[in-house]
Amino acid sequence: MAEWDIRKLQILRTLRERGTVTATAEALHMTPSAVSQQLTNLARQLGVPLLEARGRRVRLTDAARLVLAHTEPVFEQLERTEAALAAYVQGEAGEVRVAAFPTSVPALVVPAVRALRDTHPRVTVRVREAEAAEAYDLLTAGEADLALSLAASAPGAADPRFTQVPLLADPLDVALPPDHPLAAAPALTLTDLAAEPWIFGGSGPWSDITRRACEAAGFSPHQGHSASGWTAILAMVEAGMGVALVPRMAAGRRDGVVMRDLGPDGPVRHVTAAVRRGGETGPAVTRVLQALRDAVPGRPHRLGAHVRTER
Repeated sequence: MAEWDIRKLQILRTLRERGTVTATAEALHMTPSAVSQQLTNLARQLGVPLLEARGRRVRLTDAARLVLAHTEPVFEQLERTEAALAAYVQGEAGEVRVAAFPTSVPALVVPAVRALRDTHPRVTVRVREAEAAEAYDLLTAGEADLALSLAASAPGAADPRFTQVPLLADPLDVALPPDHPLAAAPALTLTDLAAEPWIFGGSGPWSDITRRACEAAGFSPHQGHSASGWTAILAMVEAGMGVALVPRMAAGRRDGVVMRDLGPDGPVRHVTAAVRRGGETGPAVTRVLQALRDAVPGRPHRLGAHVRTER
């Protein structure tokens, strides 16, 4: 029977996800030569070639993909074993590393941590702010135990590496200058703002979300200005430089900006939590997931105390 080395299989698995030996080495805190040596040893142990040259890069052979397909349940079971051991040794104590996209930190993560301090003080949460897509990279690399991200940035639901938990559908409101002709209109849709200059980032998930929302309403938004931070975006809206879509749970705290609800058919963004498959049974992770769920009710409907909201 072939010798199975979990560490070497993990290296092969990471190479599949990262694409290059250099990126694999960076993710696993190894040198590229050590990665190559470990994979060479694994191929020798299994008796099949695992890599083949493709120009200056390498790709996994069919044999390597077959090995990974059959060993994926092993990784899942190892996650479950670690979770069970943590429950045995620590009870409900433990540390959970959370990678969360910026606007979710004050809206969801901080309230969840506050609640856990009262109910489960031995559960420690370590928060790392990360962009929505980066949160999954940290989860894959083992540098986070739970990723809080946007569904638009998440892997497919059938991805065997993760268990994904939908948390909320966060409505997108539109921010208008206070003297805008439509600021006090009895009802407002995105189509009413088709001719306006829009303010959003030049790339990334928020650019995609804004463009998709407007295109779903029947127009392509004219980008008057580019900004990625809510402070800058709302400052430009207040100055009358354009309009912007703002997630309700990220609504800024700024006088002089009118936030308008776009109604029940308005656009939303979907927020999800994810863990490596099998890790969801860990008691500390379970507690953090529940605290995040408990932080959701009512949160999307609260706006900053200094932002005027009209329907």
